[in-house]
Amino acid sequence: MERIGAARDLVLGYFRALKAIDEVMRMAIPSIERLAGILALVRSRRISRNGRIGTYFYTVHGAGCGFVSGNGIEVDVDFAAGSEVFDLWRLRWYGLTLPDPLDVTDEELRSAVRSLQPLLAEVRPGWFSVAS
Repeated sequence: MERIGAARDLVLGYFRALKAIDEVMRMAIPSIERLAGILALVRSRRISRNGRIGTYFYTVHGAGCGFVSGNGIEVDVDFAAGSEVFDLWRLRWYGLTLPDPLDVTDEELRSAVRSLQPLLAEVRPGWFSVAS
């Protein structure tokens, strides 16, 4: 049960990191209403596919973006219908890049995600979003 608690803390930490990134991006680029707006800016060539905004390095890839903070923590997220979506792999990778890396199993993460419903919604099998 302790490992599931650690996995739950990891998921909540991922949310906090994603929210911090969203705030930094919207302060630096006021035209972004949601973090997913970064895709439109790249596609319209108003910003580069990779660069630095505030304290974060970013790399836009396919349907998402990877962010790396100044202390090396990585948050990778995809976008679907204008919302941030993530899977267990992205959560695990985030945990492995923490200053005190946390390696949890997919099953521990699944249990953590289940315990956070209705905060989370499964938008397609294995992919989650913060419920709106």
